[in-house]
Amino acid sequence: MYVAVKGGEKAIENSYKLLELERRGPAEVLELQVKQIQHQLRLSVAKVMNEGALYDPELAALAIKQASGDLLEACFLIRTFRSSLPRLGYSKPMDTLKMRVKRRISATFKDLPGGQLLGATYDYTQRLLDFSLLDQKLNTDDEGYFENSSSPSDVGDTPSVMDILEQENLLQADTPLPGDPDPKDITREPLHFPTDRPTRLQNLVRSDEGFLLAMAYSTQRGYGHTHPFAAEIKYGFVSLIIEPEELGFPIDIADIEVTECQMINQFAGNKEIAPQFTRGYGLVFGHQERKAMAMSLVDRSLRARELDEPVESPAQMEEFVLSHSDSLESSGFVQHLKLPHYVDFQSELELLRRLRSNHSKEITP
Repeated sequence: MYVAVKGGEKAIENSYKLLELERRGPAEVLELQVKQIQHQLRLSVAKVMNEGALYDPELAALAIKQASGDLLEACFLIRTFRSSLPRLGYSKPMDTLKMRVKRRISATFKDLPGGQLLGATYDYTQRLLDFSLLDQKLNTDDEGYFENSSSPSDVGDTPSVMDILEQENLLQADTPLPGDPDPKDITREPLHFPTDRPTRLQNLVRSDEGFLLAMAYSTQRGYGHTHPFAAEIKYGFVSLIIEPEELGFPIDIADIEVTECQMINQFAGNKEIAPQFTRGYGLVFGHQERKAMAMSLVDRSLRARELDEPVESPAQMEEFVLSHSDSLESSGFVQHLKLPHYVDFQSELELLRRLRSNHSKEITP
């Protein structure tokens, strides 16, 4: 057994060396720099920050490089690093009405207050490969562009589209929970079912985008009985404010990039509530509209119990959704099957042989 263990350790060490060689690739190809990833693969960086649960574009880019572009592995690296950081305090609620907008659209109101801003989007591209990108050379003069490419627009405060519907009592009011308690911190407290909405939203932010997208898609195909409308999707910079106890006044410590989605859905009403629209909400790091939209659709589905709707579809079952949405937990549980299970398998093999032997004896005339 000792020889086998030592042999395994040697193989693992050699695997580390081989992994580094393959990550670097051919020596004649210029090495990819972290700054290039941060600014040119910003959508991948946003995904890693969300599922890694840490806002740090540079570290997310570093994780992508270290993981050879495996975004799930990069999320794992960021989540692991995050777990080593001290908790210094909690920020104040972000005011997205004061977002410095880079993109703002609505699929429900053409002439919304504050106007629409198309911004940068793939929505209207033809999805054809641009072969001219193969011919581009490295230009060191672009360094200055990297530093300034993320500056927000000069658009000022943007009134919420939802206020238009609220003024006519056509939209359910977004009121806090009774007593307005502080939200639970799911990084410090385990999930207990049933959960409240703030807890669910925390979970959904960290959820795997593909899983959320599938759940959101299922609600539109007839498994959630919803007909959603994208009331407002915004992407831009929001101030992050803290209020240290020893100071007693708020401090603006950073501007972070976020994407916010307000989704509205039909609601038939009940004996106490007249028919009206209800809300689904999504807020994520970086420019991730698809994730924010999927999050808002799943958020609305998970509100079924509080709206006295029948819980019939998978996307409405909070224990199913919240327990299986974390990409790191699901990946770890699946990938652990690659690790040695020799003893377990031999036990199963012996049991199967014994059952087959007994089965043969029972049918022998």
